[in-house]
Amino acid sequence: MRRLFMALLGTVLLGSALSAVPTAASAAPLTKVLVFSKTAGFRHDSIPTGIAAIQQLGAANGFTVTATEDANQFTTANLAQYQAVVWLSTTGDVLNATQQTAFQSYIAGGGGYVGVHAAADTEYDWSWYGGLVGAYFASHPANQTAVVRVEDRSNVSTSHLPPTWTRLDEWYNYRTNPRSVARVLASLDESTYSGGSMGGDHPITWCQNYGGGRSWYTGMGHTQETFADSSFRQMLLGGIQIAAGFRAADCRPETGYTPLFDGTQASLDQWRQAGPGGFTLANGTLTSFGGMGLLWYPVTPFADYSLKLDWMMPGDDNGGVFIGFPDPNGDPWQPVDTGHEIQIDATDADPTRTTGSVYSFRAPDTALRDAALNPPGSWNAYEIRVTGQRVEIWLNGVKINDYTSTRAIQNGHVGVQNDGAGLDINYRNIRVKGGPTQPPATDLARGKAVTAFSVEPGSAHAAANAVDGNTATRWGSAYADPQWITVDLGASYDVNRVRLNWEAAYGRAYRVEVSPDNTTWTTVSTQTASDGGVDDLTVSGTGRYVRIYGTQRALTQYGYSLWDFNVYGTPASGGPALVSRNRPVTVSSVEPGSAHAGANAVDGNTATRWGSAYADPQWITVDLGQTRTISRVRLQWETAYGRQYRVETSPDNSTWTTISTQTASDGGVDDLTVNGTGRYVRIYGTQRATAWGYSLWELDVYGS
Repeated sequence: MRRLFMALLGTVLLGSALSAVPTAASAAPLTKVLVFSKTAGFRHDSIPTGIAAIQQLGAANGFTVTATEDANQFTTANLAQYQAVVWLSTTGDVLNATQQTAFQSYIAGGGGYVGVHAAADTEYDWSWYGGLVGAYFASHPANQTAVVRVEDRSNVSTSHLPPTWTRLDEWYNYRTNPRSVARVLASLDESTYSGGSMGGDHPITWCQNYGGGRSWYTGMGHTQETFADSSFRQMLLGGIQIAAGFRAADCRPETGYTPLFDGTQASLDQWRQAGPGGFTLANGTLTSFGGMGLLWYPVTPFADYSLKLDWMMPGDDNGGVFIGFPDPNGDPWQPVDTGHEIQIDATDADPTRTTGSVYSFRAPDTALRDAALNPPGSWNAYEIRVTGQRVEIWLNGVKINDYTSTRAIQNGHVGVQNDGAGLDINYRNIRVKGGPTQPPATDLARGKAVTAFSVEPGSAHAAANAVDGNTATRWGSAYADPQWITVDLGASYDVNRVRLNWEAAYGRAYRVEVSPDNTTWTTVSTQTASDGGVDDLTVSGTGRYVRIYGTQRALTQYGYSLWDFNVYGTPASGGPALVSRNRPVTVSSVEPGSAHAGANAVDGNTATRWGSAYADPQWITVDLGQTRTISRVRLQWETAYGRQYRVETSPDNSTWTTISTQTASDGGVDDLTVNGTGRYVRIYGTQRATAWGYSLWELDVYGS
């Protein structure tokens, strides 16, 4: 965003520096590759075809290829001339101890390893090699067609592939899963073929930094036809380039990230554009147009997080990733002033405004940046880690910047920039690991009774969709003003927050209202210029009913459309009281050998729980001490929840009356409106959702 930022400072920037666009010159050279195909077990008839394919790749990309089955080539002096060694469907014990030592020294000195298919069926007694390849072969079914899921689309070996890739091969099962030690680039969808045995998480291509060098492996390559497949050949070329150090790649393991943009329109609908221009979506990729604007994620701000994404510039273009800013309210300049931009720019003369910089605040380590950077036209990967006010930046797995800000960026939103016409930028696979700044709270509206003024004619967009917790279903109204949607919370609450996740047809102007009786309404929030996306509103009001009353649609050719309508608050003062806290509890059983006693479910501590034996039925009963009129029961389930259960009351702990029956609970928090009388309240489980028992963090009973 170099031009407009400088204009904001009252200066004029006449353009980027006129230096040439960088190439891969800073990368390690790739001039010689050794292909090793010795077999001491099964021999694949695809080996000659594979050698020819690699030789053709070398001729087209400036490196020579030596093919051998002679293990005597594995000497320290001979291996030193090669930037990568391809183990092409080797099998069995192929190197002696001296040769193993030479190859291990070669990797320790920065050499590269490429394993193809049966390379995982090799050297079972050499544990170092097992670590290098990533996982040993276990078994395989017959050749068949399967769907490959491409997990990393910034890696040079897989960036050309679609998100899913259907192909025929012999699909290996492995003795271990390499995900904890390597970056998984592609995996198999085991539901698309027969014989997968890795429990649904089935890596098939991966890379890692290992023992001082680099390793890249694919389980594909069984058939001769594989090596004629242009997509496979390009993948193999990328693997060779990565192993040789010629092209940069982030090969660190990755787990625990949540997609913010996964390439689908549904995920893009969660984002909001501030300022001019925007992005088009094709093949899972965002492409900028116009600007200067900002596409930002309004669902929640983040604190202490790692943000990862892939980006690509076709040429001398410009873009950036913004972090740590509050809701910009439609103004793309607010993030400039309050957050930070992690810049993407190939040629700006100011080092604090080039790729990897914290824009205008801290330049990257240029030597590390240049060595790690893939040239324009190639995909690159950022990791931006925010810890308090500290910002750390990794480019393709290499840390290039570390800056502690003086701005209040520790809690804020994230976004990606479209800098202007002709400054093209592409983004994909945006994901985060870390915490939203607002911890999850109980959504009082979830699953409650809801009514609406209208439903879009001929559609399935019923009002109940807005409170089902499913962001893929929505309420849609008729194409007219005004319209409203009302949720009955079942009891009176002091409402402090209302969150609306709008579909593209959002309400420009609307009121949030509360009522004790669904007749008399009090306005607690008035919005006159909503820009859609997520409106997360702080409100203050008391009522049993909450209504969104729309007075102006943003898209007059459509109605109002809500993915989710969430209400948060606490039981109203003077309403039903929590009467179960620390009362005596009895249970049918306690999980053997555990400390998960029944009393844990009424102690008010959400870190302790009751857990039952692994059988049906099971029950937990709380003695309220006296007869109560029960109006609400709230169950906070652990992962092992009850799919089917009854809520029952009794005057004597003997004769029971059912006041609620649940047949399809999905766990989490079940907040039930009930009507019953008794001294004892029992949760009687008849069907567990998991192989474990029943497990409750909290059992809360409200009454008078």
